[in-house]
Amino acid sequence: MCGISAYVSLAPTVNNCYNGCTEHGNASSNGNPKSGSQRSSTAERLAIQLKTSVEIIAHRGPDDSDVWISDNEKVGLAHCRLSINDLSAAGRQPLHGSDNQIHAVVNGEIYDYDSIRQECEAVHGYVFQSESDSELVLALYKIHGAPGLFTHLRGEFAFVIYDSRQGSQRVIAGRDRYGIKPLVYTRLGSALLVASEAKAFLPMGWKPRWDVRAVFDAGWMLDDRTLFRGVRKVPPGHYLDITEQGGVQQVKYWDAEYEDKTKLETRSIDEMVSGVRERLVESIRLRLRADVPIGIYLSGGIDSSAIAGIVTELSRKEKIKIGNEETARVTCFSVAFPKTSGYDESEDVAERTAEWLGVKTIKKTITEDTLAEDFEDAVFHCEHHHYDLNSVAKFALSTLPREHGIKVVLTGEGSDEHFAGYPCFPVEFFREADGAFPESDLSQNGELREGLFKSSQQEMKVIWERVGGTVFEDTPTASSAGAGAVDTCDTLLAWHPTASLFAPWLRSRHTDFDYRMTVLNSHSSEVQAKMRSLWHPLHTSMYMWNKNVLANVFLSCLGDRTEMAHSVEARTPFLDHHLTEYLNRLPPSVKLRYSAENASHCGELGPLWPKSSQALQSINEKWILRQAVRPYITDELYKRKKHPFLAPTKWPKDGSLHRKFEGLLTQDAVEGLGFVDPEAIQGAMETAWGETADPRAFRFLLYCGAWVTLSQRMGVAKAEKSDWEG
Repeated sequence: MCGISAYVSLAPTVNNCYNGCTEHGNASSNGNPKSGSQRSSTAERLAIQLKTSVEIIAHRGPDDSDVWISDNEKVGLAHCRLSINDLSAAGRQPLHGSDNQIHAVVNGEIYDYDSIRQECEAVHGYVFQSESDSELVLALYKIHGAPGLFTHLRGEFAFVIYDSRQGSQRVIAGRDRYGIKPLVYTRLGSALLVASEAKAFLPMGWKPRWDVRAVFDAGWMLDDRTLFRGVRKVPPGHYLDITEQGGVQQVKYWDAEYEDKTKLETRSIDEMVSGVRERLVESIRLRLRADVPIGIYLSGGIDSSAIAGIVTELSRKEKIKIGNEETARVTCFSVAFPKTSGYDESEDVAERTAEWLGVKTIKKTITEDTLAEDFEDAVFHCEHHHYDLNSVAKFALSTLPREHGIKVVLTGEGSDEHFAGYPCFPVEFFREADGAFPESDLSQNGELREGLFKSSQQEMKVIWERVGGTVFEDTPTASSAGAGAVDTCDTLLAWHPTASLFAPWLRSRHTDFDYRMTVLNSHSSEVQAKMRSLWHPLHTSMYMWNKNVLANVFLSCLGDRTEMAHSVEARTPFLDHHLTEYLNRLPPSVKLRYSAENASHCGELGPLWPKSSQALQSINEKWILRQAVRPYITDELYKRKKHPFLAPTKWPKDGSLHRKFEGLLTQDAVEGLGFVDPEAIQGAMETAWGETADPRAFRFLLYCGAWVTLSQRMGVAKAEKSDWEG
């Protein structure tokens, strides 16, 4: 990854300043940039701003940096480099076409590099200037334009392209299909600023304020808003198209699609299992290419263990290089909580997996002191609050690769979202029979399925209460998207604080506020129509999870932001769109498999699952993944129930975390936010500690602790009532 900054002024009413992140290039001096002696005072000031902007996000690219400004001074590009592919000077960015008319800065990885490059050269006669995969973005845009280039891009990316050809004057700011790479933007006067991290706007004159509405109605984690007023995300699968004639347009180039639930499945189970296995192996194979060493994040779950198993197989049997390693060395990194917490998922299972594979494992044990020490830094890098300390643990874990000379890691993010791994998914699976399996017990016995559906709903409420989530007891409102979509809203909102945390002026003005509408309004009427009549409820819930929580929370504080805080590039094989598009077309009953015997043979349950959850325990989650990766994992993992990566919520009174939050959440600090009820925080501080700790109270402290941290480190002004309307 790296840091990018760009400035564009195409029309009197639109100035566009881009500030983002890339993986590989840094600014080069080609493309006819103006030298310091030739620049006007305005260009000099812009160059200084862009340089300072990129320095703020230098953690994304500590290897090099530079600034480029166009001859007409309408465009400026800046970049800081984390060298991954093509470590030579030829791989530096910004990138410039051979005719110096198209320029780009690219954040991320483009896979299947060799075949795409060969097609560009052989079919279209494009002459590459480097071996960097980032240059593919420039080449594909020159050949196919936009949106055409996106069809050919495979990977995770966020980029800015400036097309200065006569009569064009166009800027494209695009983001990958699942939002793996961040990209946010805001207006500042007549300027449009775009960045990977909002903090990069500060040198450009941005004065942050809270978006009170987005904080209160959960919009920051459900749609394109952020915690900051006027700062929005480029949605996954979208790009900004900026021209003199059209201004700033947001364009969708890709969306997830699911099979019609009324269609019967004609493929055999063996064919589907082979299809998943082939695409997953290919996805991992493509992500092993780099000019630096590559490691793996290994937990005690099936996802990362499958990746480790497949990498081991590819390196030893097919002699595939792991990055630039000539030997078949596989290095894994694991995180562990103290065994006494009941939340450790790596201590035993991950070590047994590593021993079975014969790979090297480096482990970091996360203590209370670690979490207290890293909390504020993790929040500052993520730029949003989070319901759990698992993000801080991921932040700490990400120190390990760089300490051991590794810049790139493979991770298992996206598997639960596409193989239905979370415990909330069986509820929607039970809601309707699967038309692709008309002979199954659930299709033949409607009374059985209805009973399991109602039971699983109640069991999920117990789980949410157990972990401190918000449980909505009122009857869901009717929706054009269908009851299943509305119930899924409650799942997505379980990690949003109740109204009691917010200031009285907010509660009194919005006593009847329906949070579910925030979720539903984030999806177009076209998508809601598919939810209502075309997709199985399981697929509706998976779509909503991917578009809301995965993109806006998990891929941020459990992904890019915590990894890039330590200059580590993470690659996500389960989010390869060739794999996911295949998975989305598979029927629900191969993702979740019901058996009455499962409930009595599920093994050790871990801290999340109540023993009374018979309906949920009757489901074998991620069933087809288990079959596809069976050759690469142990019997223990094949049979093991899902253990979510959550941190403990019970910590001792007067311990380091207690002291951390007492120091952070002073009355002045809480009142300085302007939108939080100080009495709610005082009450939570009294009940959030010790053996009888209330997990919901502890999560209140996490939310507010993050807001106070951001207000102090980013200089966010105290919220006023007008910030709701802004």
